[in-house]
Amino acid sequence: MSENKSKYTRWFEETKIEDVPLVGGKNASLGEMYRELTSKGVKIPNGFSVTAEAYWYVLKAGGILEKLKQTMEGLDTSDVSELAKRGKAARDLILGAGIPDDLWEEIKTGYDGLCKQYGENTDVAVRSSATAEDLPTASFAGQQETYLNIRGYPALRDACSRCLASLFTDRAISYRVTNNFDHFKVALSIGIMKMVRSDMASSGVMFTLDTETGFRDVVFITGSYGLGENIVQGQVNPDEFYVFKPTFREGYKPIIQKNLGDKQIKMIYGRGDSKVLTRNVEVPEVDRVRFCINDEEVLKLAEYAITIEDHYSNKYKEPRPMDIEWAKDGVTGELFIVQARPETVQSQRKRDILETYVLEKKSNALARGKSVGEKIASGKAHVIPDISDLPSFKPGEILIADTTTPDWEPVMKTAAAIVTNKGGRTCHAAIVSRELGIPAVVGAGNATEVLETGREITVSCAEGEDGLVYEGILPFHKDAQDLKDLKRPKTEIMMNLGNPEEAFGFSMIPNDGIGLARLEFIISSYIKIHPMALVHPEKVKDPEVLQEIEKLTGNSDREEYFVDKLSQGVGTIAAAFYPKPVVVRMSDFKTNEYASLLGGSYFEVTENNPMLGFRGASRYFNERYREGFALECRAMKKVRDEMGLTNLILMIPFCRTVEEAKKVIAEMEKNGLKRGENDLQVYVMCEIPNNVLQIDEFSEYFDGFSIGSNDLTQLTLGVDRDSELLAAEFDERDPGVMEIMAMAVQGAKRNGRHSGICGQAPSDFPEIAEFLVKEKIDSISLNPDSVMKITLKVSDTEKELGRQ
Repeated sequence: MSENKSKYTRWFEETKIEDVPLVGGKNASLGEMYRELTSKGVKIPNGFSVTAEAYWYVLKAGGILEKLKQTMEGLDTSDVSELAKRGKAARDLILGAGIPDDLWEEIKTGYDGLCKQYGENTDVAVRSSATAEDLPTASFAGQQETYLNIRGYPALRDACSRCLASLFTDRAISYRVTNNFDHFKVALSIGIMKMVRSDMASSGVMFTLDTETGFRDVVFITGSYGLGENIVQGQVNPDEFYVFKPTFREGYKPIIQKNLGDKQIKMIYGRGDSKVLTRNVEVPEVDRVRFCINDEEVLKLAEYAITIEDHYSNKYKEPRPMDIEWAKDGVTGELFIVQARPETVQSQRKRDILETYVLEKKSNALARGKSVGEKIASGKAHVIPDISDLPSFKPGEILIADTTTPDWEPVMKTAAAIVTNKGGRTCHAAIVSRELGIPAVVGAGNATEVLETGREITVSCAEGEDGLVYEGILPFHKDAQDLKDLKRPKTEIMMNLGNPEEAFGFSMIPNDGIGLARLEFIISSYIKIHPMALVHPEKVKDPEVLQEIEKLTGNSDREEYFVDKLSQGVGTIAAAFYPKPVVVRMSDFKTNEYASLLGGSYFEVTENNPMLGFRGASRYFNERYREGFALECRAMKKVRDEMGLTNLILMIPFCRTVEEAKKVIAEMEKNGLKRGENDLQVYVMCEIPNNVLQIDEFSEYFDGFSIGSNDLTQLTLGVDRDSELLAAEFDERDPGVMEIMAMAVQGAKRNGRHSGICGQAPSDFPEIAEFLVKEKIDSISLNPDSVMKITLKVSDTEKELGRQ
């Protein structure tokens, strides 16, 4: 590398991360990656920086430094009108100063170098890069301007001048004041880099953790068609992908989640010689209903992200989660990284206090979108249709808007919550709300229409992936649990979980894994179609039902649709708790519940008592459902073999006889799930008295027994658990039920098998947990809200028994 002789410019290959004071955080990171990671396969477009010294030179040459200081003196950023007036005055001063000729000659020389490398009159991005020493804890993202598709000397000179002036955008001024940065100790460097032709392909943002929970073991990727500005500005609802890092490192392909965004518009280059350098156009319907990148590209981006995170983590000798922008070149098909910076919200959270927001009451849901922030807030709605209406917003109100941009930030920081029509979890509103620690619902569709100004509402982001806006001021509370010095009991304390959207968050609760993950929630909420209707659509005679099935499956193969959705749901749960055991129960719908799925009525019989009818193990080898069970098995095999999540344990429900056990195990093996192969364990629900009475015989076919207290109580006492008339007679604490549970634990131990309980009883009745601990049960699986309470109860019981 030749020595740099330029006074005010520096090529990426001559730059490293330590050069933040000279070239700002963005350019320093681009230089660091260009120097260190291109040899490791990470592709970075070439470019150069106009240094912070050039910024000071512009102010000095123009004689405007003192005038700028006077302009900023005594500014109250809460006065939005005054902020706008002073910000414009500051920008006008810098624009009036212009670019000195000697500095311009250096910029021209750098641009000529890029034209030599990429072609005459090449297109470049002119990007701002602010200088500050503590970027790992403060993000300057979006505070200044970026100019895309810049070609030729006149456009480049104008863009550079405007880029320098953007250090004094209203939002940048407000951000510095809020975070105690001196306006005149922060400078601006300009990054000039080759444009990636993502206008002809796609682009997006990715994080090396989950942005909502801080879960560290995933790469979270968002993507949309065209240039990346629309995602950042929240103009589109992007596609989302999660890749599980631990098994990716082992060579698996663990795309554990894929969510299709609507991607209605895309930003492309402007026409010909028009002054409009970029413009938005509608995305054709055929492109909206497919993902903007394929699985291979998702995995390549994950590889880039992990390489970048590893580099910075090793360099600083501490974990360094990253916030990364990517772009796909539509001409070459290559994937590029165009920015990387430290993630500054979740990585700064204290992990020794577990905070959980709980909504105590629900009302009519007025709007629904994607949740950001895992919190709850209430107040009066205030719809802001345009930036000019911002001065009317009052602190403590809930901001309702189509979308937000960085210019809105001075007002956003005074809001109790934010709701937008557009945007995904990496849009501007989402990023800022996380930084501010307030809940936001993004991509709500019609929020500005249904939530009128002055209406009292409650915004809940504490119910999983869906963010909900409820009517009225609803009661809620916050639970805080100190996790420091929390001693784990010897009895495994596991969790019951059905909703994959809650998995990352619940994994933060001290636990020993998942004792029961139900397939029913995933099938009814995500798949929605009876599996046999996907295998045999010709048997579904209703055209409307077929149309609805076609709408849900889209371009996918029908059977693959089921396998993909189910494997992603289960994979998300298995990944969240990896490498701890995750016990997934194969489907246990009753016939009436199966019939309610799309197309289900064509494959189910009507039973007088579905609770004791055609359910559980008996379905799996029966011709009425055998092909549906095969799809379930394919999904579970994909989780274990393709995603590498071998912590997945399968569990068979309602297995009445040893003969049924034998047939189910054979059916699973026929579908590629051989017990013992690749460490596969198969448990059985211990919920029928016969499971206990013949536990020695059942032990030949199963590796563990998990007590299902609801059905075991029902069948021991002969009480229909759904009967309101007999509700008082249904009691898991009955001596007979307690005795049969004890027999199950003893029988499992006698046969060297795992014993656990996953029914409702120990969550509702701590005395049952205490009783089972005394019987030396191996694990107790609880509802998440009972885990901490029962953990302490179990610890006390073990202490009394002298087991600690």
